Amino acid sequence: MPRLRGASLAMEILPFDFAVAAASFFAGLLGALIGLGGGIIVTPLLVLVFGIDIRYAMGAALVSVIATSSGAAAAFLRDGISNMRIAMFLNLATTCGAVAGAFLATVLDTQILSVVFGLALLATVVLSLKPPPGNESAEPDDLARKLRLLGEMPTPSGPVAYGAQKVPAGFAMMIVAGILSGLLGIGSGAFKVLAMDRIMRIPFKVSTTTSNFMIGVTAAASVGVYLKRGYLDPALAGPVSLGVLAGAFVGAKLLPVAPVKLLRAIFLVVVTLIGLQMVARGFGINLG
Repeated sequence: MPRLRGASLAMEILPFDFAVAAASFFAGLLGALIGLGGGIIVTPLLVLVFGIDIRYAMGAALVSVIATSSGAAAAFLRDGISNMRIAMFLNLATTCGAVAGAFLATVLDTQILSVVFGLALLATVVLSLKPPPGNESAEPDDLARKLRLLGEMPTPSGPVAYGAQKVPAGFAMMIVAGILSGLLGIGSGAFKVLAMDRIMRIPFKVSTTTSNFMIGVTAAASVGVYLKRGYLDPALAGPVSLGVLAGAFVGAKLLPVAPVKLLRAIFLVVVTLIGLQMVARGFGINLG
């Protein structure tokens, strides 16, 4: 299989359009079923399976993140679960971080990017293994009250009020999440949920749905840098986005009946192996 590099990417990728779309569909399907999104495994699949330059792979993955986030965010906003005010405030941090991360991605060596990506995958696995804390409502601190980072979460027994805590710490974590998103071409949803749920004590359901909206905005902030530097190829981004979007749609339909625990275990094992492979690749080691 040819190595897809530089300006010849658009011409060489055409015979592999169907395979790329099929692999992206698989990534979107699994991502929807376990709640991490398909973007986190699209990039390593493109790099390890198709031999695509990691910067082009990350640019295509960012476009797929925008597509899938836009589709799901509307439904969560309509249901009144996502908190737009919290999302827009925290997006100030994630977008600044994403732009910085995208600029770093265009200058760092590809081997360094492979190592960082692999470590991010392994960190995501560790975070995913930790059970979420309870959804008890938290009393907002003074800064959260001043910024009006409050809301109500709909429940079967009626709306439950909540408010953010430790706003500066959560904001700082969002900068890190944004840098990872722009640097690695992922939504970094796990890190956003970590900031809102574990640090700011926002209810888990609100955190996950608000994060889903935020990842699209974060990706849009950094994708322009990839485009300007020439690392966004429509011939690759097209099949990747269509595949991930279709996979996420099917995954959402299968979620109520799918054996999620089994799928989650399989996914985490696969992501762990991919993460180790990416780290090894960065150090010039072939694990086979």
